[in-house]
Formats: sequence, C-alpha cells, structure tokens
Amino acid sequence: MLLQESPQGQHRVSPAPAGESKDGNLFVKLLHHTRDSHELELPGATIDLPYILIDKGQLHIFKNGELLEEAGYTTQANKIVRAQDGIPATLDLSITKHVVFLWVAALLVILLAVTAARKNMKRLVPKGFGNLVEVFVVFIRDEIVLPNMGKGGIYYLPYLLTTFFFILVMNLLGMVPYAATSTANVNVTGGLAVIAFLMIQYSSIRAQGLRHYLAHLTGGVHWLLWPILVPIEILGLFTKPFALMIRLFANMTGGHIVIVSLIGLIFIFKSYVIAPVPIAFVLGINMLELFVAFLQAYIFTMLTSLFMGLGMQTEERHGH
Repeated sequence: MLLQESPQGQHRVSPAPAGESKDGNLFVKLLHHTRDSHELELPGATIDLPYILIDKGQLHIFKNGELLEEAGYTTQANKIVRAQDGIPATLDLSITKHVVFLWVAALLVILLAVTAARKNMKRLVPKGFGNLVEVFVVFIRDEIVLPNMGKGGIYYLPYLLTTFFFILVMNLLGMVPYAATSTANVNVTGGLAVIAFLMIQYSSIRAQGLRHYLAHLTGGVHWLLWPILVPIEILGLFTKPFALMIRLFANMTGGHIVIVSLIGLIFIFKSYVIAPVPIAFVLGINMLELFVAFLQAYIFTMLTSLFMGLGMQTEERHGH
C-alpha cells in the first residue's frame, strides 16, 4: 500500500504492485514521503490538516481537500488556485506537516530550556539533563560567540542559542518515525535565513553606527568606483543568508533522498537476497544523519555569529 497524490492535492491510499507506480517510476512515488503534505500519517490513522486561505478579503477554512475542491479551489504546482480562472489565492496560511513539526520543535525547545534552567538553579554544580544542556551552552559561548564576536557577542548569545537548539530539534525530529524534518523545507530555512540577515545588519549598525555602516558599502575606494563596488557590496549582504538557507535545506533533504533510494532498490530487485545490503546502508546513513543533524545546527549558528562578528569588529579596527 502506497500513498499517492490526486490531482486535487489530496493523498489517498491505493494498492500498487511492488516496484511499480502509476507513472512507472518507483522513486517518484517513494520521494513523495520526503515532501510536505496536508496530512499527518500516524500508526493506523491519517489526520487531515486544515486549509486556511484569505482570498478576496475573506477568510476560508477547509477541513480537508475535498471541501477545498467543493468550494472551487484546486492545487497546481503546490499552490492553491481558483479552479475557474487559475488565479492563486491571495494568501495561503494552510497548516502542513512541516508546520506542525516546526511548532512541536518550538514547544520542545521551550520545555527543555525551562526544565534545564530550573534544574541548574537548584544546584551549584549542574547534573543530569541540566549538565547536558550546560555543555552545549558553554561550548557555543566559548567556541563560537567569543572567538567570532568578542565580548560584545554575549549580548546576542540568547539568539544564537535559540537558533542552535531550534534547528537541532527540528533536525532530530526527522529521525523519529511518522515525524518530519521541517528544515527539509526551503520555506523554513528561508525564514531562519531572513532572521539571521536582520540580526547581522542590526548587530553591525549597533556596533558601528548607521554612518559607518553605510560607509563600509563603498569599501573606502574613490567615489568614481562606487557605481561598481556598492552594488557588489549590497549583493554580498544577501548572498550570506542565502548560502545559509540553501546549505541547511540541501543537507537535510539529501539524506532522506538517499535513504528512500536505497529502500527502493529492494522493490526493484524484488529479492530477499538483495534486501540486507540496502538495509545495512540505510542504517549507516541513519547514523550519518544523526551526526549531520548536530553538524548543520552548529554550522548555521557558527556562520551566523561569524557574519555578525565581521560587522561588529569593523568599528574596533577603525578605532585602532
């Protein structure tokens, strides 16, 4: 039994011979499970997630895709459009699987942080779970923030800690059965990159002042070269968060695709003799993904602090 997507954007369960799909491509069907959807797949049940639209100044809420279709809407290229004219809805606020697990990750971060803080407040020397969290906090402070941002970076430590733990929990949730990796959605990583971009600019302006911040866009060269250099510098402001976005998205998506491809080999060869080999590789990739979950959270946090530190330390160099 495999899930497939209907033209209206709904997912239904239908029998299919092993190794075959409606379009003859097994991997197209298997990769469906790595994408976002409007359903939560649980053991023995499937929960429909609501469609929430604002169209023509009105709020529309539909419990499932069937009601959405009855109201005159359909999905095209992952966008909800009006069936009669094909114009997209004004604003799509629908709750999807990735949104649900993003909320779950945020709730877990809050609960874990509050629990660790309360435990550490009761003891002079942290123990147990509080000590585990303290290890990460001290590591990020001493090995990331202070080397890249100096003592002024302590002011931004709460933001960087939140970023690290939030990304880490979202990454780890993707390894839980029936869960999903929200960071495998480019919209999620894009949102994180936008916040990082704002923090990078804020920290630079706060450290340098607006005048010096704007002056650095000229690179200190003759004003005749400004038409060439200023656009390049402005472009550089956006390439940094863009790289953060794509790096996190690509790394968290790639592992899932490799695992799905290895599992697909079992259905292609249709042999119990071949099955142990892909399964062994899948176990290895799972262990690698566990490492990557921590690594990508670290890299995103480290690069963000590095980009913030570059702007913050410019004023110090001017002073010297």
